[in-house]
Order: sequence, then structure tokens, then C-alpha cells
Amino acid sequence: MANFTVPKNIIIGKGIIKEAQTLLTSYGKKAFIVTGKHVVKSTMMDELKELLDECKVQYYIFDEITGEPTIAMVEEGVKSYKENSCDYLIGIGGGSPIDAAKAIGVMISSTCSISDYKGKMIEVKLPPIVAIPTTAGTGSEATKFTVITDSENDIKMLLKGDTLLPDLAIVDYTFGITAPQSVTVATGLDALTHAIEAYTSKKAFALTDALAISAIRRIMKSLPIVYKDGSNEEARGEMAVAALEAGICINNSSVTLVHGMSRPIGALFHVPHGISNAMLLTRCLDFAKDGAIEKFATLAKSIGVAVEEDESETAADKFLLKVKELCDICDVPTLREYGINEEKYFSLIDKMAKDAIDSGSPANTMRLVTEEDCKAIYKKVF
Repeated sequence: MANFTVPKNIIIGKGIIKEAQTLLTSYGKKAFIVTGKHVVKSTMMDELKELLDECKVQYYIFDEITGEPTIAMVEEGVKSYKENSCDYLIGIGGGSPIDAAKAIGVMISSTCSISDYKGKMIEVKLPPIVAIPTTAGTGSEATKFTVITDSENDIKMLLKGDTLLPDLAIVDYTFGITAPQSVTVATGLDALTHAIEAYTSKKAFALTDALAISAIRRIMKSLPIVYKDGSNEEARGEMAVAALEAGICINNSSVTLVHGMSRPIGALFHVPHGISNAMLLTRCLDFAKDGAIEKFATLAKSIGVAVEEDESETAADKFLLKVKELCDICDVPTLREYGINEEKYFSLIDKMAKDAIDSGSPANTMRLVTEEDCKAIYKKVF
């Protein structure tokens, strides 16, 4: 039977952070704020610090999350958390600080390495975690997952466990208005990938289907708007809701082929996660289509690019064409255009294909996926 899980508390809306005062006070006397160098100097951080001061909650700011989180960053965070005698964690920023906050929480109570949890369900008790996203895309504020890079082995580890679900998600779309265009498109396409993969996953069910369709509708309409005009508040609000919806979806029905193949590209070539997803998106969905034609057809009709009279395969192809059009609007580069060395890329295809399959995500695709299939797609997308 499908199990539907969400964060314990979700507060969403414009200027909503002050409504979290009671909850922030209840988690402890000192917060450990996990963030990056950009957000630490932002008005979002100022609002958070002001609120904590009002709550009489002390805090320590750990702003060492530079790019996607690594084992080294997590270990440094654990050391700082303990040295400063903190009670709970606040991850504020994109998916990276929130993922890092979760991993730091795991290691505070653990005696092993974070890499020892690869392939296992994390069950250790974490301090309370508050997630405050400043981008609309990763959905980490709503998931029981964290992605940490093992730099020594060039692997992005997908770690999971219900204990990783944040105790509180604070979603205020105004925090994302100043995000650069590159971040907007990367995170927006990440959210779209989440929603499509969750909807076409073997683990999908009625609740995830409803949220996935809603997220896809919002993103298809609003992402082109915020890509061209980042100050559009209505579209920013729609993207924030969509990212949350899509995050809840993957929390419950998981991701599939795109994410499985995307992580090795990110680990080996340091391509931002949302962009590596987008580079693979149309090729991977075209492969997955044969196992989920009716689902892709339903998506086409749901967003209005196909009519009821269309044959399922015709409608499915119309949906894939619309996804490609959106990627084109957002100027998604190929791997070659991004500047990845062709010789190095092709020399690593065998490793990437193995790592993709080993991640487990491709197995959720509604069609059998082999290492050879992954190798063929990697070759086509370059």
C-alpha cells in the first residue's frame, strides 16, 4: 500500500516567515543555520535573524556550503554544530544548504561516516530541521532525501529515510525573486523533472498523480515567464507552489531515469543538477515513453497541447515536444555547448551508466532500463 508522507509543518505564502515564531521557539534555545556565501548577506537572512532575535533564540551561522554539498562540508558542519552547542538546524538557501542541514543532522547522532548510509535506510534520530528554500525547484524542503557528493569516488550519493523529512518548511516565494536567471531555469527545470518522473514512476499513485499534474501545469505556464521576467510575483508564487508539490511527489513516488543518469554528470563534470537534468530530459522521456504512453498522453491533455480525440501515442509525442520547446525557451545547452571535454566524457560513459543503474532510480521507470540503454542515451545527448 502506498504511504504518503510530508513535512510535519508547512507554512507557505508571501511574507510568511513571522508565522513560524512559535515553532522556532519550540525546537530549542540555539539554532544552527546552514547556508552559503550569497544567502548569508541577503535580506532573507536578515529577516530570519530578526525573527530569531524576537523569539530570543540564539543562533550560529555556518555559511560554508559552496556549491553542492560534499562529505567534507558535512563533517565541518557537524564539528561546528557540536562546538557551538546548538539544539536544531535551519537550512536556508537552495537545495544544497537544505540537503547539507539534513546530512549534518544525521551525523550529529552517528558514529560512522555519511557514506556508510549509501544504499541503506537512515533511521537515526535527528535534531529538529527547518527548511527555508530560496529557490523554486529542488523540493528538498519536502523530501526524505539528501544528495551528498563523495568527492574521492566521484559519486553523488542519494541518501534517504523518513527521519530526513524537515519538521518545518517555510516557503515564501519572495525569497526567490532576486535569484539569477541561471538559477531560476536550473531549479525550475529540476522541479519539472521531479513532477514528470514522479507521475510516470512505477511507485506513482492517486495522491502523487494529482500533485504532479498540478505542478506540471504551473511550471509549463510560469517558468517561461519568470525566465524572462524574474520580478513577476504571480509567476514566482506559482513556481514556489509547484516546486513544493513536485517535492512532495518525489518524496512519495520517487524519481526515475533522468535523475539516475543526471547525478553522474553532476559528480564528474560539476554541472548544476537542474541543468544536467534538463540536458537529459527529452531523450530520457522519449525512452521512458513506451512504458507509460497513457500517462504521457494524459499529461498532454492536462496542459492543453492535445485533445481527447488524439491517439495516445500522438498525444504523448505532443507532450514531449512541449517539454523540448520549454527547454529551448530556457536556452538549455548541450553537454558540448556547456564546455565538457568530449574525449573525457566518452571515456567515462561506462562508469556513468553503472553509477546510474546502481543509484536505483532508473528501476522506477515504467520500462526496463539496462546499463546499455544508459550508455546509448549518454552518447546521444552529448
